[in-house]
Amino acid sequence: MLFAPDTEVALRSVVNLINTAANGEELLATLEDLDSFLDAEGFSGSRANSPSELNSIKRLRSELAALWTSDEDTAAKTVNKLLADAKALPQLVKHDHWDWHLHATTPEAPLADRMGTEAAMAIIDVIRSREMDRMRVCAADDCDAVVLDLSRNRSKLYCDTGNCANRAHVAAYRARKAAGSE
Repeated sequence: MLFAPDTEVALRSVVNLINTAANGEELLATLEDLDSFLDAEGFSGSRANSPSELNSIKRLRSELAALWTSDEDTAAKTVNKLLADAKALPQLVKHDHWDWHLHATTPEAPLADRMGTEAAMAIIDVIRSREMDRMRVCAADDCDAVVLDLSRNRSKLYCDTGNCANRAHVAAYRARKAAGSE
């Protein structure tokens, strides 16, 4: 186990949120899209279901995307800002199907604050563990989605948004075949 289970869940949610805008797509275009995303990610707590809430999540997504590719010092500053803006107060909680884990906002806090704080708390573990190199951008030339590499040997290069790995492997195979047949 590299990180605590709730940290890994939060990091995967960050990846999934950032990737809702990958490759020129907008997968959070409507309130229904946001609801589907939140349900898929298992976010609990209050929801305003308003256009301003959707816009705040898109702003958070941009902030997290910038953090994902930043250096350690910049990431730490962003994490501290997210926590301060939400007036975060870490505490252990147990709810729904989740065992003990950290929350740093109340269930009634604005959605963007709750999501930003959860992301910040997870990225704190990444920074403290000196594992920022596990936060990457997809290695495919035509993809800008982000990747979280939780593999033991740090070998994950491609995102989960499409079939980037398959395309890269097929291209490499064809290149090898072409080189061998000359």
